Amino acid sequence: MTGRVRSVAGTVAIGVLLGGAAGVQAVREASNGETLVLIQLIDFLAIRRRPPRDKYFSRFLTITERHREALRAVTGDPALRLVTDEDVRERLAALPDSDLPYVLSAREIEDLERGYRERVTDTHLPHIRELPQVLPGLFADAAGRAFAAGFDGIELHYAHAYTMASFLSALNTRDDGYGGKRSHRVRLPLEVIAAVRAKVERKCILGCRYLGDDVIEGGNRVEDAAWFGVELARAGLDFLSISKGGKFEDAKQPKVGWSAYPYTGKSGYECMPTIYSDERGPFGRNTAIAGTIRKAVRDAGFQTPIVAAGGISSFEQAEDVLARGEADFIASARQSLADPDWFLKMRLGRGADIRRCEFTNYCEALDQQHKQVTCKLWDREELGAPDVTLAADGKRRLVAPPWRR
Repeated sequence: MTGRVRSVAGTVAIGVLLGGAAGVQAVREASNGETLVLIQLIDFLAIRRRPPRDKYFSRFLTITERHREALRAVTGDPALRLVTDEDVRERLAALPDSDLPYVLSAREIEDLERGYRERVTDTHLPHIRELPQVLPGLFADAAGRAFAAGFDGIELHYAHAYTMASFLSALNTRDDGYGGKRSHRVRLPLEVIAAVRAKVERKCILGCRYLGDDVIEGGNRVEDAAWFGVELARAGLDFLSISKGGKFEDAKQPKVGWSAYPYTGKSGYECMPTIYSDERGPFGRNTAIAGTIRKAVRDAGFQTPIVAAGGISSFEQAEDVLARGEADFIASARQSLADPDWFLKMRLGRGADIRRCEFTNYCEALDQQHKQVTCKLWDREELGAPDVTLAADGKRRLVAPPWRR
């Protein structure tokens, strides 16, 4: 094993750590102070479950005069009596699905078929319009709490289906100076960085995770991501972590009673590729994008470290990414869930003992159903042992089986 991977592997843990200061201290003690603990800060707009058809018309649709006029047109009865909103609701509920596009707007049909979801472009809503004034302070306050709890650093989450990713996306058409061209779309992310940095100063690590490709129609591509990477580096971030996809726009239609899940469409697949894959397979699909961004950042004169992620589960893969100059750090979430000891096993030359992730996304499927996330490779081992912490259903482990050397 070369020193290249050893210098970074196992030294940074990023995620939501339960227990605050106590949790940070527990990690610090368990790693003899070698592991840095970072927390992701995220903002997320409202989303609702897909409603039953009758409930949507009876409770959720806001009735306007437009609906009355459209109903009269679609029924061919200009004298149709629609005195109350309840009259309109009953008539709408009775329409066949084929007539709904003539009566409902595209957004209303989406709310019916997929569930209501807020967008950063919904500036008719006061709380959405005011996001640029509110979010820098919210992120800064959260960063202050994280620093006070003892975290070594903060990762601002600007990726996937979260609010800040939507501000960066080419689909952001806000006309208030925070949407449209790239320099406007990056404005709020930069203002958040400035507010957070002012709160924590240089006392902890500050980086961000953002998308190298939205993988949706009309969204950002790697050229946009490279441009943003230079601006984020110019803002003084300590690292840039590159992800891909994971958007609502191409998510599969949820079942009634379920909410849309942003990892079910093509963009979701590219975010968390599985072994049930195309000819490329699930391994290292995003590293070339990270390499393009890294080159743009270096060409602009910045040395900001770039983190690559996505289907990296072996030393050889990680070493190859670093050797090609596509990244400076390697992130590996699912493999680290499958075997939390895999970094240690590599260091000790015990690679044959590593429990390799199978990339079936069993863990992600549990998350989609709001269940406690575990790994299929270990969550049914030694369930009767006296020291095993089980999931609420009592059928799955919540921690990996210990490595018995």
